[in-house]
Amino acid sequence: MASDFEAFYLPTGDDAVFESTPATASPWDHSLQHGGPPAALLARAVESVRSDPALSIARFTADMLGGIPQGTMRVEAHVVRPGRRVELVEASLWAGDRLAVKASAWLIRSTPGSTREHWRPAETPSIPAASSERFFEGVSPDWGYGRALDWRFVSGGYEPGPATVWARLRVPLVAGEPASPVQRLLTLADSTNGLSGSLPMSSWYFIPPTVTVTVERPPASEWMLLDARSTIGTDGIGLAQGHMSDEHGTFAVVTQPLMVAPR
Repeated sequence: MASDFEAFYLPTGDDAVFESTPATASPWDHSLQHGGPPAALLARAVESVRSDPALSIARFTADMLGGIPQGTMRVEAHVVRPGRRVELVEASLWAGDRLAVKASAWLIRSTPGSTREHWRPAETPSIPAASSERFFEGVSPDWGYGRALDWRFVSGGYEPGPATVWARLRVPLVAGEPASPVQRLLTLADSTNGLSGSLPMSSWYFIPPTVTVTVERPPASEWMLLDARSTIGTDGIGLAQGHMSDEHGTFAVVTQPLMVAPR
């Protein structure tokens, strides 16, 4: 299933202002955005203000302050704690005059090859062949975010339970420019809870107000493997966890607390 979209966001001529496209759409309300693309747009803002390109995002947290509407997005970022080896950057995404997402990122200087002798690559499953795509029960086959990525399930699928899936972006984050590896990573990471929910989406909410991604290294290629699992406690709170890999092994870990309640 090909994507019909140019990108997740269209530039407006102001590097801080973008228009969302249907590629960002939430599965349950197309007037709202899935959390992945806004997180990636904030990572783009973080990377644009860091003191040195050698500083790599090592921990990124995005706090969603409510539903993120479609429309005009304004992003801003600033360095909170500058440093030669470690730096802290904060970023904000505004939907109109409402603050919609707050993010913070710790960056650590990358020193190519300095610890290669201690690195142990790991095997990952091969990428399955393309197959006809379907989405969650009750979700339109025209769902924008779903169509904007190429999904190849190794195990699980669009039903309750854990899932392991290879995925890649079919469109750029911002029209006219390539997405950085960390931007691609974050576009996918917020899918951890949705892909691994242990209860039917048609009758239960399991909503993450935040996502934290700890990054060992950026993905080495466009294909990313997400191994997603969710658990639910006794008091309406759950936990979604994801391990992200490429052909060399794990490169990031995702965690999300969940508000679990019947619809």
